[in-house]
Amino acid sequence: MFWFLLLAMVVVVAAVTLAVVGGGRSAILQDVAPEQLTDPLPATRPVGRADVEALRLPVAVRGYRMTDVDEALGRLGAELAERDARIAELESALAGAQATRAGRPDLLEDPQERPRAPWQAQEQSPGGGQRPDGEDGR
Repeated sequence: MFWFLLLAMVVVVAAVTLAVVGGGRSAILQDVAPEQLTDPLPATRPVGRADVEALRLPVAVRGYRMTDVDEALGRLGAELAERDARIAELESALAGAQATRAGRPDLLEDPQERPRAPWQAQEQSPGGGQRPDGEDGR
């Protein structure tokens, strides 16, 4: 009886080993291709918040696949650098426009509609070279 149980145990272990290794063309453990990044960040347009939220990196034996993570982080870093440069450009343009506006308060006003100050020269009347106070100016 001992030899029968020992022989049955060896047969069961051999059958399980063959099934796991795949010698019997079993469908239990098939070779699976490694996970690939199926939906990478878009290359034709800027990356948006929804793209980052939808990004799912494939898992490898010891964590995430380094090439996919490096690619995604590189792309996000480039996008952030580009946006920072654009923000700096717009802020400098805004500061320049505000400085110009501070130097010329009449920038947006029409010069024809603006009232004249009392010290500015008034236009001469069509009747000749007389000033408004009645004197000739000679």
